[in-house]
Amino acid sequence: MTQPSSTQESRDALASLRINREPEVRRSGRWWKVLLFLALLGAGGWFGYKYANENGMLGDQAQWVPEIMQNRVEVRLETVKIQKGRSADAVVVATGYLESRRQARIGARAAGQVDIVTFEEGDKVKKGDVLAELEHKDMEASLAASVASVARAKASLEEQKILIEQAKVDYQRAERLWKARSFSKAEYDLAKFNYRSAVARHGSLKTELVLADARRKQSEILRENMFIRAPFNGTVISKDAEVGESILPGGMGGGSGRGSVATIADLDHLEIECDVQEDYISRVKEGQETDIAVDAVQDKKYHGVVRKIIPMGDRARATIKVQVEIKDADSLLFPEMAGTVFFLPEKGMEINDEPRVFCSTSAIQEDEDGNKFVWSLDPEKRAIKISIKTGEDRDGKTEITEGLKGKEKIVANPKELTEGTPLKVSE
Repeated sequence: MTQPSSTQESRDALASLRINREPEVRRSGRWWKVLLFLALLGAGGWFGYKYANENGMLGDQAQWVPEIMQNRVEVRLETVKIQKGRSADAVVVATGYLESRRQARIGARAAGQVDIVTFEEGDKVKKGDVLAELEHKDMEASLAASVASVARAKASLEEQKILIEQAKVDYQRAERLWKARSFSKAEYDLAKFNYRSAVARHGSLKTELVLADARRKQSEILRENMFIRAPFNGTVISKDAEVGESILPGGMGGGSGRGSVATIADLDHLEIECDVQEDYISRVKEGQETDIAVDAVQDKKYHGVVRKIIPMGDRARATIKVQVEIKDADSLLFPEMAGTVFFLPEKGMEINDEPRVFCSTSAIQEDEDGNKFVWSLDPEKRAIKISIKTGEDRDGKTEITEGLKGKEKIVANPKELTEGTPLKVSE
């Protein structure tokens, strides 16, 4: 009877050791609901602020909102320019890129493998200089065979001349003997036909010599095609092939071979090709003087002359291409550099030598009272308004008479900005 009592006591002891997890599950469920509620509340507040800010409901109060909660307006900056002398009085201003009057990719006239390269980038070359050689041992052998054929044809021709002299003497002797009745008619005819045959053979050998010499010249041309030469005086601006690479004629290079070994440019005759708006093309004339500012060469302007106005417009951009020759190009200028062309007024016009300040007309805005201003940014990259006064508007550039001194950074593409709006500067 004591055993069941003992068993019951053991069961009660085990039951007392069980861990009741039900309250913790319920408590964990309550915390999940609290966190979800806070997340929804935060998201609702963020989207509410964004909507109010975009619709101007916050006004100037937006600058007091923490920066992390504000949308930064992406803008592009430009530098206010200072111009003086002739450039400040330009009738048209246009931008473009430098290019060489003569520039060419130098390839081969025959397919082959590059055997020798004689240049490096930056080397100056003269017309006719060998830039590279293609492997041409077979051409050398063919040329030697052609030269030998010419020599053999010449020797045969000289030998035939001697045979003609001999046949002529025999013919003349046979003719005298036949007249003296000492030679038969058959012997006379044989001597005559031998002489005529020798003369005819001489003409055939002359033709063979001409043919052999033509083949020699053909072999020389084929061999010369293995030498790639500079077509004009210039500077190597690009090395396009190395020893061992294959070259295909006509610039047809691709996965199977190169199309050229070098690119040469005549850097002594540079020009800048720029796009002039159709509205201002009437102010540009061939022979007109210009000043040229190259972005990579600070504090220096080059002298140029309008060489050609391309008689074809760009429908999409409403521009006309104008080529301006640079008269005083130096070693600082290279093709593909960016530059600005200032088309100068006619000679005899008064030129103002005082420094003048210019910025893009599109960067200038006007308030309800007619006051003009531009947008800049403070050290914290927030929008600040700068009041200005303007002068002449010319070709997308406006002179600033008050408010800016030059070299300031201003917003080039102003949108609906307000004082203190956070800005993000695009590259």
